[in-house]
Amino acid sequence: MACARRGRRGTRLGAAGLLTLSTLIGTGAVQAGAATPQALPAGCSGTSPITCHYAVSPGNYDVTVSIGGTKAGQTETWAEARRLMLPATSTAAGAVTAYSFTVNVRQPEGQPTGQGGTGTSGLDLRFGGSSPQISAISVKPATRPLAAYLAGDSTVCDQPAAPYTGWGQMITPAVGPGAAIANYGDSGESSGSFLHNSALFPALLSKVKADDPVFIQFGHNDKQTSASAYRSNLTSMVTQVRAKGGIPVLVTPPVRRLFSGTRLTTTALHVNGVGVNLPAEMRAVAAAQRVPVIDLTAASKALIESLGPSASAQLYLRSSVDGVTDNTHFSQYGATKMAGLVLQSIQAQHLPLAAYLR
Repeated sequence: MACARRGRRGTRLGAAGLLTLSTLIGTGAVQAGAATPQALPAGCSGTSPITCHYAVSPGNYDVTVSIGGTKAGQTETWAEARRLMLPATSTAAGAVTAYSFTVNVRQPEGQPTGQGGTGTSGLDLRFGGSSPQISAISVKPATRPLAAYLAGDSTVCDQPAAPYTGWGQMITPAVGPGAAIANYGDSGESSGSFLHNSALFPALLSKVKADDPVFIQFGHNDKQTSASAYRSNLTSMVTQVRAKGGIPVLVTPPVRRLFSGTRLTTTALHVNGVGVNLPAEMRAVAAAQRVPVIDLTAASKALIESLGPSASAQLYLRSSVDGVTDNTHFSQYGATKMAGLVLQSIQAQHLPLAAYLR
């Protein structure tokens, strides 16, 4: 797509040995030649990882990073609370690739209630990988970007510490410049608690602009919620988002990894403790309110059952790998798979964010 073509471009160091970007904050340059050590951009320190901090106010920022330099490298790019912006990218010695994205900066930078820590004010970037190489960084305020808001629980949120990973942290590499993911997901939230906590839905709603999509996923923590209360909570969020000119999108919850033989149990499929089939209720609200629905329950069910009880374990947390066994929360790999299912539906339904996907 056009935004993907705008997001990357390759270049090599010229005869003068200097690569520059027009920058507001964090200007850096790279000198060619083995005899000259590569200088880090302003605001950055370390070698592996390289960490960079910029004292900006909350808001949305267009960021361009020049990956590569005088040495061959492999670089991953992360922003704020473990949001992956660029998977591991290899560059040859002397080659530099400019990569652009838009970052939503908040405080707290991860979960809105501060679970897992509040992070630091401003914008934080982290460059990992086997041999990270950074030549220059540009940060500037974004001009009227599309903001895609995420309302959800621990399977969605910006989890501050590995191995737990929300799919909202893994959707970001697919989003090109001009659109930012504003993840207001928070651990332990039900549809009702999220709706009424001033740090969550009211805070999200206050920032929604015309045509901003708001993706709403709840179910994991609605274990005792009645059908009528669940429908009422979802309908209230849909109505309020619409009143601000935003575009609500309902997302049915991804399945838990709970098998009976080769099939997932009703608990895995979010039939709750009082017998309410939560995904079915969400689909009914979507039909009644005429809003798009991403059926992540059905898509994740098909994926997990196709893998079976053994192979599907890698999508969740395993004691042998992660130090904990958890059949609800995702590993980074699993969150990436869930993000891919969400992205497929966004593209298939031509939802507002689709135009910005790489």
